[in-house]
Order: sequence, then structure tokens, then C-alpha cells
Amino acid sequence: MAEAAAAPEEQVEGEPKKKGPLIKIILMVVAVLFLIGASVGGTLLATGFFSKKDQAKEAVDAQLDKLEGGDGHGEPKKDDGHGEPKKDDGHGDAKKDDHGKPGAEAPSKELVTPDADNQRWKFNYYALEKPLLSNVSGSRKVMQVTLTIMTHYDDRVIKNVKTHELALRAGILDVMRQKTEVDLREPDFRKALAEEVRLTINSLLEKYEGFGGIEEVMFTEFVVQ
Repeated sequence: MAEAAAAPEEQVEGEPKKKGPLIKIILMVVAVLFLIGASVGGTLLATGFFSKKDQAKEAVDAQLDKLEGGDGHGEPKKDDGHGEPKKDDGHGDAKKDDHGKPGAEAPSKELVTPDADNQRWKFNYYALEKPLLSNVSGSRKVMQVTLTIMTHYDDRVIKNVKTHELALRAGILDVMRQKTEVDLREPDFRKALAEEVRLTINSLLEKYEGFGGIEEVMFTEFVVQ
């Protein structure tokens, strides 16, 4: 009688079990998940999802910059005209010169008494050393004046006038030589000329020292002949 079929081979003790089917299943699951992730990512990229998030972030950052005084790009906003240093008007405010450099610090006005409630200002006078002589425009007449300037500020203003007296005299003569006989006949000619001279002096002092400070010009001598 033929021998019975051999019994199935028994697993040899210590030999690891075969894991082929399990590994295949795991690899298939990983592949499916990868394909799903790639598909979702490609769809979001194609629809601009990520760019929308970047745009939203930029919009939020821009709003925060505006609240902090920026212009949306991290740079401070330019001044709107209310925060810039004032230019000198000849009455005490420092200005910037033609090259953008800050002018000299304005001296303080001097009180007659230390009582701040008693607004009595000290008067400082200075008379130019020599008279100024100029021809009248379009005429054979000449005009000669002697000037005294007045300021309520301290001695620094007077010192500046003395330092630049030659330049001031030249500027004043330029004003005088433009006047005509018709101008001389105006009732307020001397008052108008004094104001024009004051503005000229302050302009020159601002140019050289960064501060004017001359508050009044007086003619102590005025001759036309």
C-alpha cells in the first residue's frame, strides 16, 4: 500500500514567520495616502489657496503698519506738514537753512522783571555805526539814513548783527536803491521802508546764524536831497 501523503512541513523552531502579505498591505496603504495627499495639495495649489493666505497675511500686516503710523511697507509715514520744524519768521523760531541743516537755537526773550506774569519785555537797541547813503532810482537825488534796530531777545542777536554788519549794510542798500521819487511821496513810505529793511536783516541773519530776532527798525536820521 502506498505510503500516506507526507504531512505538511512543520515550522522549524526559531525560523521567523513569513511577512510578505502584511508588508504588501502596508505599502499599498502608504501609496494610497500619498496619492490622496498629492491630489489634495495639487488641487489647493491650482486654486490659489496658498496665495490667498499670503495675500490675507499681507493685508493684516498692512493694517497693523497703518495703525502704528507706517505706510504698509514698514517705513514711517512722511510728515503731513504739522510735525516739521518751523521756519524762522524773524520772531524767535529756529529754521532750517537752504541746505537742510538745522538753524541755531533761538535765544529766549528777556523780561524786565523775573515775574513771568508781568509781561514787560526788556528792550535791546543797537545803532549801525555809519549812515547808509544811496541814490534814488531814476533820479539825481540821494537818500541817507541812520538805522537803529530793536529786539526783545538777549545780546546774542545784537552780537550777530555786529558780526554780519557789512553783509547787512549791503542788503539794506540794495533795498534803498530800488526806491523812486514816486515812492518817496507815499505817506507811509518811511514806515514801509523800515519794515522792508527789517525783513531783509532777519533774512540775512537767518542765512548766516539760523535766527533773526529783529523786531523793529527805526530811522534816527532820514535825509533826501
